[in-house]
Amino acid sequence: MDSWLLTGNQYGLLLGSSLVTIQILVYSFALGIVLSLVVGVGRLSRHAWVRGISLVFVELARGISSIVLLFVVAIALPILFGLDQANLILLATIALGINMGGYGAEIIRGAIQSVPKGQTEAAISLNLTPFQRLRHVVLPQAMTVILPPLGNLTIEILKGTALVSLVGTTDIMQMARNIRQQQLAEAVGTLPGLYLNVLILYFVLAQVINLLFKLAERRNEARYRGGPALTGSELAPLTAAANRGGNR
Repeated sequence: MDSWLLTGNQYGLLLGSSLVTIQILVYSFALGIVLSLVVGVGRLSRHAWVRGISLVFVELARGISSIVLLFVVAIALPILFGLDQANLILLATIALGINMGGYGAEIIRGAIQSVPKGQTEAAISLNLTPFQRLRHVVLPQAMTVILPPLGNLTIEILKGTALVSLVGTTDIMQMARNIRQQQLAEAVGTLPGLYLNVLILYFVLAQVINLLFKLAERRNEARYRGGPALTGSELAPLTAAANRGGNR
């Protein structure tokens, strides 16, 4: 059974490389959220050209294989335009963020459309600007629909980070390959044992992400469960701010 276990130093290397994986995931998530929100809202724009550009982005981001997109962004584009290829983490982040943005945009679009139109009409009657309606009325209610699929998508992006080892980034998978080379040189360890440990590490990271989104879902549900209706005095500052914005 010992051959299925790694040495303390090897576990340390894997845990250290997991920080690179987490870094790529966090950066990709941040970029993906921004793209999802912008493109998702753009898909519902009243301007046909905005809807068209958003649709093209979504179809390209979802239709291109993640690994192909990664090679295009991290290898092809730097060679083609003479860019610096040193920061592979940034390039991998862009590729994974684009991929997440394509799927996330459809999540945002569907969630916004799920909010009853009466809520938007009520916000219009308060003279709220389109941004204020989105920020204060639509998105808070849409979060109930957004969070579950967004959590699943984030876990899929975590799995996608394993692809960045193919372009030379020292993430968990690349470190596993390095450890395997060391094991072969020392004639110790087994391949199934090594990748079983890698599998467990990815599983733990996925469960942490799942827990964070579960907590976010519960907090969002608690915010709207049985909450008292806003009184006139509570609505007054928001209405006054909307009026000031509309008079500019």
